[in-house]
Parts: sequence; structure tokens; C-alpha cells
Amino acid sequence: MNFASRLVQKVKDRFVQHKLKHFSDKLKSISQINMQDLNDERLKAEALKLKMRVQEGESLDEVLVEAFAIAGEAASRVLGMRPFDVQMMAAAALHEGNMVEMHTGEGKTLAAVMPAYLNALQGKGVHVLTFNDYLAGRDAEWMGPVYRFLGLTVASVKEGMTIEERQNAYAADITYVTAKQAGFDYLRDTIAMKTSDIVHRPFHYAIVDEADSLLIDEARVPLVIAGEVASSGNDGSRMAQIAKELALGEDYDFDENKRNVFLTEAGSEKAERLLRTGNLYEARNSHLLTALNCAIHAESLLKRDVDYVIRDGKLEIIDPYTGRVAQNRHWPDGLQAAVEAKEGIETKSSGKILGTITLQHLLSLYPKISGMTATAQDSADEFEETYNLNVVEIPPNRPNIRIDHDSRIYTHKEAKLNALVKEIAEVHATRRPILIGTSSVEESDQLAEELKKAKVPCHVLNAKNDEKEAEIIAKAGELGAVTVSTNMAGRGVDIRLGGGDPRQADQVAELGGLYVIGTHMNESARIDNQLRGRSGRQGDPGSSRFYVCLEDELINRFGIEKAIPAAYRTNKQDEELSASVFHKKMEHIQRIVMGQNFEMRKTLNKYSDMVEEQRRIHHEQREAVLWNDDTMSAAEKHVRLYYMDRSWSDHLAYVSYIREGIHLESLANRNPADEFHHRIIHAFEQLPDKIEQDTAKALSKLNTAGTADEIDWEKEGLKAPSRTWTYLIQDQFVEKKANIFNF
Repeated sequence: MNFASRLVQKVKDRFVQHKLKHFSDKLKSISQINMQDLNDERLKAEALKLKMRVQEGESLDEVLVEAFAIAGEAASRVLGMRPFDVQMMAAAALHEGNMVEMHTGEGKTLAAVMPAYLNALQGKGVHVLTFNDYLAGRDAEWMGPVYRFLGLTVASVKEGMTIEERQNAYAADITYVTAKQAGFDYLRDTIAMKTSDIVHRPFHYAIVDEADSLLIDEARVPLVIAGEVASSGNDGSRMAQIAKELALGEDYDFDENKRNVFLTEAGSEKAERLLRTGNLYEARNSHLLTALNCAIHAESLLKRDVDYVIRDGKLEIIDPYTGRVAQNRHWPDGLQAAVEAKEGIETKSSGKILGTITLQHLLSLYPKISGMTATAQDSADEFEETYNLNVVEIPPNRPNIRIDHDSRIYTHKEAKLNALVKEIAEVHATRRPILIGTSSVEESDQLAEELKKAKVPCHVLNAKNDEKEAEIIAKAGELGAVTVSTNMAGRGVDIRLGGGDPRQADQVAELGGLYVIGTHMNESARIDNQLRGRSGRQGDPGSSRFYVCLEDELINRFGIEKAIPAAYRTNKQDEELSASVFHKKMEHIQRIVMGQNFEMRKTLNKYSDMVEEQRRIHHEQREAVLWNDDTMSAAEKHVRLYYMDRSWSDHLAYVSYIREGIHLESLANRNPADEFHHRIIHAFEQLPDKIEQDTAKALSKLNTAGTADEIDWEKEGLKAPSRTWTYLIQDQFVEKKANIFNF
């Protein structure tokens, strides 16, 4: 670390210490308030007084100390869980809008109760945004009695709820809901034809759990609402066959990081002959070029049992950050169809997109957010730059005694696998529980097969059987347990030593606690640390070690010639590589890739931010028609809303079309992002006139004498979609296309 870096780190360390002293001072003030002598009725009365004071205008900061003291006492009485000092400090940091880092098992769920309670006193609602439905339901049920004791209402939102049930849930003082559910409900609200169908009230404050997964890993995942089935008309099977006939290195190649694929000159000529289409790069053939590149991408860069699985004849995408099937997730239409064609699966249209928003833009709609996670520091710069959230590291209640061993590095995969199996078998013989984090379904299945040959029984948790997740994880800390999992990010479940049995927990502790093994190095140190953090919870003993090799995907993609100096390259050997240069280079590669991904996300924001700005303008205009305009009849309002929604949907289709081919602008020495902005701004400026013309034309033909309910909107061709559905676009392909086609 050079002098400048050390100086920056020193300043940051001083800032952290200053912040911690600030929260420590709050803690002292809270501890001086004695609530234990009050009976339940008196404590509830104090809570009611506090609520009245806030609603009469007293600021939240003025009542924080009393509110936290009351909430802490309520948690102690209702749950038998008195917040630790560090949980109170974390709670104060959350209230002040920070990103809080707390070690795994330190009680983030309880720490969130105090700021949720405090901010809910204003009567505007608080959302606790979780990673999955299971956590939303669990936490609402677990913490709900505390809120109710304090005179507040609490609810959770889950799949299958009616409009009325969702309205009631969002009307609660505190609502536990996944970020995606909240986003989908918001999108439904944006196309509501009646105010009575809207489920959200204005956003107020959100506490984001598993915040690094939601704010960074999934921040750019577009949430989509669709309807009106429409076919893309692409001949996917034809393109899939042509992709198979093209040769890597001759007809197409990868970029230097193996993120993207592009045709060579010879490949372009071969494709033109096979397609009998003439120049592929003429405007009239842009749809063919896009479809062909999707097919090549599907053929060469997306692997079965790594990027997706096939279950019951259906393609299911694997979330790269959690290793689980990403429910209700699609790639963009062209790529989705290409992969389905590659696998011989009938393509089903995703319909016409009616509205879309990324999680990042959804979260920006909240006037105030804060977050909590076990792994924030490695992405501190991104949290600050993107969300204006400072990371506050909360010290653990008990010192972390987990031992993180140096990685073991091998020349090739076979040597690494043999070493892994040998290590697991030897440790398993002592009955110490082991958790192994793998990179893919394919790798987890292969490792399980090798362990079976070595007579080591194991449980496998991957995208093929993720419905058994809770059951498998609950047993992962038991004596003799061997658990093979594809990633542990966002799983939100603690692994207790002995499976929660105190006697067995003591035996496991004597053996050294849970042993965590990683079979690869992730693109982000943060993801590695999430795996490590499954061991050593709340001061438990534990250890971790990563096994990597020079043939691993990350190193292979980065380029071995860049990663390892020529003097240190070696032929395949069974023994591990012990030179320190290898360890330093591995860390260097990871830092570079993390930086590349951060820059890629910033670059892609140049495309999505403009679309979001247009969406907000359009939505504000639509809201004015739906709520603040009393001059028009109900029938006119329906017609105008119908054409506003139709125009916006058409605009999104145009934006998608432009985005698919905008990379080709670089061939003419034009900046793709600038050209993209120019085109969509021009298109957006045409929308108001188009809406006015269509509305006026429809009204001139429509008999508006009756009420809106008496008009047969379907017969008039003005019926809003009767069926809509939601899904997420897997953004992997969109990101990869940022630098595609370097001819």
C-alpha cells in the first residue's frame, strides 16, 4: 500500500472511530433510562405518549433515546431477547441512514426493530425489505409481537395475496416484504386504471436486509410487468444450428475477459452465406444480426448446470450470486429464445412489456433508506457513490475467533479436486461438520460423486433441489455433517453448531467448530466473505479455507498470461503452489475484476438512468390524470390513461430495440451512449402529441353519455390488459453487451 493509500485509509479509520463514538454516546444515554421498573401497562402508556409527541411535531432525533429504551425493554419482555449494546449502536446507525455491517449471527433482525419502530411513529409506514419471501414472513412473525406490544401494526406481503390484502399489508405501520414484491406491486400501481386498485401509499423509509445482495448484486435487475402476448417472430432453431456451425477462434471470438462474443470477418461472411441475406450489417438485417449473436452467446458462453438448469422440460436460470434457481426470471427475449432453441425447448413469449424498473431505481424512490449486511466494507465506495450510504462497521458482541487459513492453490482442476476430497475425508473422519461452497450445480454434483466414491456421505444444496434449503442448512452444523452448496449469498439462515442441540454444540466446538471450504475464488471478495461468515457466528470457533487452481473460470477468463508472471508458470503438478506470489496475484485479480464490475455498472447506468428519468416524468403526468384532474369525465379519463399506457409500452419496445443494436454505432466512430440518449429523447418528446391525437380520435367515436362502467371497453378496443404477469430480466446478458462487437 503506497503512502497516498495509507493516508486515505487512515482518514477512513478515524471517521469510523468518530462515528462509533457517536453511536456509543447514544448507547450511554439509552442505558441511563430505566424502563424495567414499569409494568406492562405503564410501558405501553409510555409508548403511546411517544407516538403522540411525534405526531404533534416532535422530531425523531429528539425522541430516539426514549424510543430505543422502550423498544429494547419491549423486546426483552415479549421475546426474551434484550438487545446487546452493539445491536443498539447498529440500530442508531440504521436510523441515521447508514449501511451497517454486522457479523453473521449478531442479530440484525432484532437490531432493525428499534429504527423501524422509531420511524413508524410518524404514521407513514416503514418497509423492511428482505431477500426472499421466507425471510419476510419469518421476520414479521418473529418480531411482530414486539411492535404490537408497542401499539403498532405489522404485516408481511407474500405471493398470491389479493389487492385488498396487499393494501392492508402496506397500510400497516411496519411491512416486511421482499424488494422484488414491493417493486412488482409498484409496477402494478403504475398501470392501475382506478385509484381503488392501488396498493402502495407514498414511500417513506426502507431498511434493506442482505443489503449488498440487493443494492449491488441485484441492483440493476429490471423488474417487468407484461401483458398482451406478442411473438418475436425469430427463428430460434435456425440461428441455433448456424451458431453450432461457427468455430471459435475462426468465425467468432471472445473479448479479453470472456464476457462477450463477436463475429470475425470470416465468421460474418460465413454467416451471410448460411443465411443468404447479404450484408449482415445493413440496417435491414439488424434483427438477424442481433438474433445470430444471441445464438452464438447462448452456444458459447451460457452453460447448462452452470448458468441454468432444465427441470420438467423448462429452462430455469440460476442466480449467479445465490446459486439458487432465480424464480420468475427471464433473459431478454432474444437470448431467452436462443437458449431455449439450443436446448430444444418450445419458446414461450414473455409478452409485451407494460412497465419496468430496476431495484436501484425503485430504492431511490424512498426519501430515506438504510441497510444491513455482514459484508459491506469491500463495496464501501460503491455504497457511498451510488446510494450516498456510509458503511459503519459494528464490532461483534463477542470477538470473532474464526481462523481464516491461506488459500491452497493448484495448477489444474484434477489436482484441486483430489486435494479437496482428501481434506474433506480426513476432517469428516473426526466428525467435524463441513460446509463446502461450490461455483455451480455442475461442480457440486461432481464433488458429491467423488465424495461418494470416497465413502463420505453428504447433503447437496443447489438449484436442482433448493426447495429443501431450510432443512439442509438446519443440519449443516451437526456432528459429521458434510454439506455441499452452490454459494451461500443471501440465504439468510444461521448455521448453529450441533444443529441447535447444546450438548452436540459443545462437541462440535471441541472439534474446532464449522469448517468452511470454498472451491473457487469469486469475482468479489465480498462473496467470499459471505461464505466464510457462515462459520464463527457469535464467538463460536470455526475455520475457513479456499481451494483454487490456475484453471478456474475467473483466472482463465482474466488470462493466465496476465495473472501469473512467466517465471512462475509451471507444468501440471499434484502438489499445491506455495510461492507467495501466487497468493498476491489471486488477490490482485479479484480486485481488478471487482473494479471492472463497478465500472461496468456505472457505464450501464448511463443507459438506464435516462429511461428512468423519462418513466418518472410520464408517471407524474399519469398520476395527475388518475388523481388531481376533475375536469374530465370518467370515460375520458379511462381513454386517456389507456393511450398513455399504450404509448409508454410502445416507447419501452423502441428503447429495447435501440438498446439491442446501439453498440454498432461504434463502427461509425459515434459514442453509443450519446446516440442512445439522442434517439430516446427524440422519441419521448413525441409521446404527448401522440397521446393527445389518439385520445381525441377515440373520444370522437365514443358515446360518452353513459358512465364509464356502462361502456364495453373491449368492444371499443380500449380495454386495459385483463391479465398481466411479472418477471425479472436476468441482466447478465445486458451487462455483457456494453462492450460487444469490437471489429
